[in-house]
Amino acid sequence: MNRLSTSWGAFTLTRHPEDPRDPLRAWDASDEYLLGHLAETGTDLSGTVAVLGDRWGALVTALQAAGPGALVQITDSYLGGRATRTNLARAGAAPDAVRLLTTQDPPPERIDVLLVRVPKSLALLEDQLHRLAPAVHEGTVIVGTGMVKEIHTSTLKLFERILGPTRTSLAVKKARLIHTTPDPAAAPGPNPWPYRYALPADTPAPGLPGRTVANHAGVFCADRLDIGTRFLLAHLPRDIGRARVADLGCGNGVVGLAVALAEPEAELVFTDESYQAVASAEENFRAHAGEGCTAGFHVGDGLADLEPGSLDLVLNNPPFHSHQATTDRTARRMFADARRALRPGGELWVVGNRHLGYHVTLRRVFGNSELVASDPKFVILRAVRRA
Repeated sequence: MNRLSTSWGAFTLTRHPEDPRDPLRAWDASDEYLLGHLAETGTDLSGTVAVLGDRWGALVTALQAAGPGALVQITDSYLGGRATRTNLARAGAAPDAVRLLTTQDPPPERIDVLLVRVPKSLALLEDQLHRLAPAVHEGTVIVGTGMVKEIHTSTLKLFERILGPTRTSLAVKKARLIHTTPDPAAAPGPNPWPYRYALPADTPAPGLPGRTVANHAGVFCADRLDIGTRFLLAHLPRDIGRARVADLGCGNGVVGLAVALAEPEAELVFTDESYQAVASAEENFRAHAGEGCTAGFHVGDGLADLEPGSLDLVLNNPPFHSHQATTDRTARRMFADARRALRPGGELWVVGNRHLGYHVTLRRVFGNSELVASDPKFVILRAVRRA
């Protein structure tokens, strides 16, 4: 928990899920820089203010105290949305103070102030700027923000090509602002997202080679088959029958799709905290799975919403980054969620880089860990819920 001081008050902010041991803050110098700029310049916030990529709700939590404008947050992150709700409630904001949208929702029809917290994914930025551009008008104030290491020439070119002439500020506390002047004559061309490609002929899973998969912007490894996923596909469990199987952190859902094609009696559960990812997984399943295959699609906090003991098998390629920070916190939570959601005798299969040492964490959570397969870069581990 930490305290952000702004011109409109001081706000106690947390990430989601809240963990007093988590050393990472719910805001950074780029959020602080943007809020300070808006206050110092007296930016008119009485119209529709759209905030894209507000990671944990720091920006909208502060801005809801600034005035009576129509405030909109647009996020791809379920966890970020949950943090935003918590932080707004803690700040005493009215329930309707901020309109919370996902990257899959229709954007506002008119935007008077567009604030952009630059995301890690350049593709997601491109997609969202394309989606928001029709709502921008000649008088729209457009300001982006990010840490210096997050803002590249390619970032600025996107703002310039899609919205209009763009310049950056001086760096303050290793953060920069991006200032864009809307150009009504801008012709950015069509939005290239979602991106589609054919799975290569050597994809190591029955039924997958040659199939075209859709990838909404921001999905991990959206333009090719991830090498870790490829390794897991080559070693998936077989003959699972009517098992209930979760593709945890599903991304575009290719792992779960491989199970559905090889094991048509299995029931699939695709879950991810990214709205873009689950949209991709659902589109790919609907396009390629057989009529008899069944699946559910859940944007949420891992397996937290599933009934305990309701799964037979969990397949997982966990992330080891939270935005720019490298951490195994997400993987640890995924493993604990998997153990709770598995029935006794149920199994968690994990693929990960060898150096991450997931076998140690699995032994702590499950009391056991077995090596299924390995190569110079990856390992596949199996853990069984004993009781």
